[in-house]
Amino acid sequence: MEINWIIIAIVVAVVIVLIVFTTKKNQKEKKKLTDLLNNDFKKAEEEDSDFDNNASER
Repeated sequence: MEINWIIIAIVVAVVIVLIVFTTKKNQKEKKKLTDLLNNDFKKAEEEDSDFDNNASER
């Protein structure tokens, strides 16, 4: 039984290409998610003004 090295080489090349493609796509998605999480938040309203008003009334 003879090993068909050409078919093995093609399969290995396809696997390497898939790994590279998946890694690059994952990095793009990670960057998008990071940007979304860093920029998609609402600032809490400051309630310090109530404290200042109560302190000045005393």
